Amino acid sequence: MRAKYVSLAAAVCLSGGIALADKVEFKNGDVLTGKIMEYDGKKLVLKTEAADEVKIEMKDVKTFSSDEPVVLKLKDGTELSGVAKPAAEGSVAFDSKSFTFDQIKAVNPPAVKWTGSIVAGAIMTRGNTFTDQYHAGFDLLRRSEVDRITSSGAYNFGREKDQDSGDKITTVDNSMLQGKYDYFIPDTKCYLYANTLLVHDRIQNLNLRFVPGVGVGYQWIESKDLNFNTEGGLSWIYEDYKDEDIKTSVAARLAYHVDKTMYDTIKLFHNLEFIPGLEEGAGFLINTDVGIRADMTKSFFFEAKVELTHNSAPASGNVKDDLRYILGLGWKF
Repeated sequence: MRAKYVSLAAAVCLSGGIALADKVEFKNGDVLTGKIMEYDGKKLVLKTEAADEVKIEMKDVKTFSSDEPVVLKLKDGTELSGVAKPAAEGSVAFDSKSFTFDQIKAVNPPAVKWTGSIVAGAIMTRGNTFTDQYHAGFDLLRRSEVDRITSSGAYNFGREKDQDSGDKITTVDNSMLQGKYDYFIPDTKCYLYANTLLVHDRIQNLNLRFVPGVGVGYQWIESKDLNFNTEGGLSWIYEDYKDEDIKTSVAARLAYHVDKTMYDTIKLFHNLEFIPGLEEGAGFLINTDVGIRADMTKSFFFEAKVELTHNSAPASGNVKDDLRYILGLGWKF
């Protein structure tokens, strides 16, 4: 550990003419100079001219300082803006007051903004077979200290040509749109949510499936590298199939989400939603996916995932399971 920070410090000193003057002093006596970007309660991110961004474990830091004002957010909700000055080991000074690292929730917390991604993929075959498969999807996220808004959608289309008649037959034509609002109960990891799901599937003769719901969730882990939450609540299912009576039922909802980022460039994710009807003969729905995203550049990535939709009581002539294998290229913002 000492050798790593000594090498970084030496590189910064040898780069010459550096204009960045924020300093991080380590318990072993090393000093690293750069620009403090942020601190999320676990790691301090320092941008240097020689080594770009360096993630520093706070357990190794004695104190730090800045030459320009930074935003300091304490765990009690207090927010300060000013120049950070060195203090005793394990603390930093603001306006002649000293704060321990344990009191600090964040430094230069990122502004609340929308983030998300767009993914598109296509598979076409020509020759002995003639098929087209298209996929497009998006997801959006806005996270603040008190709430979270998420939305996602997807469209899948596929067709194939009968080699004898030349007719093109549509084999896949479905779309999905969902949104969710989470309100976090202060000073806890619990949140209240309201969500809705809209599904259309022409091949299944499903004009519309509408599933709004409310419930409670718990955010077990939330970080840049690992996220895991579970949810439970009530939903209402509305299904309109072509040439069939409209079906409605009250249902429960159990769900979880987990994602894990490895090596800063590879993200694994898995979602599961179980919606059992609470009325006699209502059946149940399962929506789940598992996949991987691999960054190719800072903004573009490759995605591969498997989606499964299970309806235990499908409309007449339909099977219970829809399984999709999806490959796509995406852009994140």
